[in-house]
Amino acid sequence: MGAIGKPFQKMRRRLTVTGSTGNSEDIDGRMNSKESLPEMAEHVSKVRTPPPKLKYPRCAVTEYSGVSKKGHAPYNPRKKNQDSIIMADCSETNTLILCVLDGHGEHGDGASQTFRDQLVTEMLNHPAWFKDVKQASKDAIAKVERNLLRNYRIDSEFSGTTLSMAIVRGNTVTGVNIGDSRVILGKQEGGNLTYQEITYDHKPDSPAEKERILACGGRVFAVEYDDGIDGPPRVWLGNMDIPGLAMSRSLGDVVAHSAGVISDPEFTEFELNPETDKFLVVATDGLWEFVDNQETVEFVDSQPGPTDAVDVLVTEAATRWMHEEQVIDDTTIIVANLFGYKSS
Repeated sequence: MGAIGKPFQKMRRRLTVTGSTGNSEDIDGRMNSKESLPEMAEHVSKVRTPPPKLKYPRCAVTEYSGVSKKGHAPYNPRKKNQDSIIMADCSETNTLILCVLDGHGEHGDGASQTFRDQLVTEMLNHPAWFKDVKQASKDAIAKVERNLLRNYRIDSEFSGTTLSMAIVRGNTVTGVNIGDSRVILGKQEGGNLTYQEITYDHKPDSPAEKERILACGGRVFAVEYDDGIDGPPRVWLGNMDIPGLAMSRSLGDVVAHSAGVISDPEFTEFELNPETDKFLVVATDGLWEFVDNQETVEFVDSQPGPTDAVDVLVTEAATRWMHEEQVIDDTTIIVANLFGYKSS
């Protein structure tokens, strides 16, 4: 595939290549490397103190902190933070919900905020919540997406959001994933610090995902210019070079869904081990684009607690974005310590 036009050659890491109109606020600009980084957003931190009488097992998370920081696009001073964050503690079931959402497209902020504002209520009010968090989550996600698509104020044709969530009840963590945000677990095994992926990114070139897209008439390829391939594989319609979505599952994105992108969540379930499992990290790809899983757990382990850990991770991610792209993506990170890890 040849070049698709000079205007798009600087948009290497954007989630969509085409489809937005006007002064779209989802396209990052360039930034002089001598300019200062954006200020840190306000943290939300909590040490969990469950009630003494519990019908459900005590939640493995003992302390957590999260922050969502707007990126920087210098030629777009009205840029909004398209990420959203959810940290909800259900005392009735002693369950903690940790979720990040990465909006994209011109109305990506509205997409992620719709889930931020509605998802937990739908999950907790679902009749299956007390016994089946997977079913409750799946139905709640589908209902909120329907609400999003019916909202005439939010144009979802070329806009949407990812969703990555960790639901911790007792010593069980349930991973819920749509898109390319991610949840990982930091572990100590044999004296070595390592990680385990709790969710798995939905990339268009993954064999099963690509097979579905092709069967629906879509295409998967990375943009190619005269000097080589630029950016990740993307999803395109069969007869038009739109929308260029760099993930195979998302919420919203009506046009991409016609090419085989789906909004079905992928569930995983793990039993946490008090002897080896130390913390969870839930983050959007503002972190994962340039900081890998092993580096992430090492940064977290080097800090005294979750609040310092999210500070270090957000700052490191922003520094690497500046160095590599001269822009900074919105970045949302939650760190949750398990089984009293590093508690004073």
